[in-house]
Amino acid sequence: MTEPVADPAALFDDDYLYFFEERLEGVSDADTDRIWKVLDLAPGMEVLDLGCGHGRIANRLAERGCRVTGLDLSGTFLERAREVAAARGVTVEYLHEDMRNMTWSGRFDRVVNFGNAFGFFDDADDQQVLAKVAEALRPGGRFLLETINYPRYVRDWQPSSVEEHHGDLVADVHRLDPLTNRSIATRTTIRDGRIRREPSSHRLHTYTELRDWLRGAGFTSIDGFGEDGAPLTAEHRRLMVVAGR
Repeated sequence: MTEPVADPAALFDDDYLYFFEERLEGVSDADTDRIWKVLDLAPGMEVLDLGCGHGRIANRLAERGCRVTGLDLSGTFLERAREVAAARGVTVEYLHEDMRNMTWSGRFDRVVNFGNAFGFFDDADDQQVLAKVAEALRPGGRFLLETINYPRYVRDWQPSSVEEHHGDLVADVHRLDPLTNRSIATRTTIRDGRIRREPSSHRLHTYTELRDWLRGAGFTSIDGFGEDGAPLTAEHRRLMVVAGR
């Protein structure tokens, strides 16, 4: 069966920032603390924020003394990331690129993929991304992939959700496809009298599946944690997979 895919650049644009940036900024300091701890980061380390979005993590890591590269497919997000970096007085190398096209070899001490930024391509491409991450890391480097914790997601699953911001609305209607393990949705945005619909398809993974994919990509040590940093349980909302070379 052909797996449906989405266009991340179309999904993550100015409308997304309008509805969700404020909320994300509210948790970004805590998210950065969590990343710093679980990856054992230190000033001076070379870090790749893969799927960096609008730079909420990359800019904070740079403030703490890391040498950060941010890569994303959304030009809108990168423009915002650069604006914030300038306002904060930090330097981040932001690249407008598809993560499937990475060509680094042994450059980074750490790679971060945070906040559901993995799973928008088909399985073969996603597995190739993991192989490219392994190649981009120096020996002894570590990779953090943070996403939905599948058992909790299935238990709490709802077929629709609505967000309101200053009288504007964004609504997602979605279904879970058990044949592809994808959440397939249509997002309807109503903003300033304009109506826009955009399809999406996000691949969901269990910890064991990601563990096996990471092993296949060349990682040798793989651990799973919840959003609190404790060993993963079915009750955790978020999954953090930490893999080392």
